[in-house]
Amino acid sequence: MSVSSIISVIDDDPSVRLATNNLLTSRGYTVYTFGSAHEFLQSAELETSSCVITDVQMSAMSGVELLTHIRGLGRITPFIFMTAFPDEAVRDRALKAGAICFLAKPFSTRALIECLETALSGASKATM
Repeated sequence: MSVSSIISVIDDDPSVRLATNNLLTSRGYTVYTFGSAHEFLQSAELETSSCVITDVQMSAMSGVELLTHIRGLGRITPFIFMTAFPDEAVRDRALKAGAICFLAKPFSTRALIECLETALSGASKATM
């Protein structure tokens, strides 16, 4: 792991943002949290993120729509999706759009860290 990795966490649930932030900062990552896709798109971290961890279902712009938008900007930032409502069609759409992992909440710390390490290593997709 590179300690200089910047992880952006996007979730409309403050408790999820806090828990994910605490977990990742305890592992040495620099973490920025956002309550919406729009908030992230307006931030400097759009340029600097090493990986984006986002909820699938958010108001205004979903995680999959955000990934599609980011790819449309020509960015290849790795994406990890998390959702409380796992759905095969959404999972397939996310993976086809370029997601590294698709995690159903609640997921284990180990699963998230493994996805993050895969994303930061540039390895091929891992799905859970």
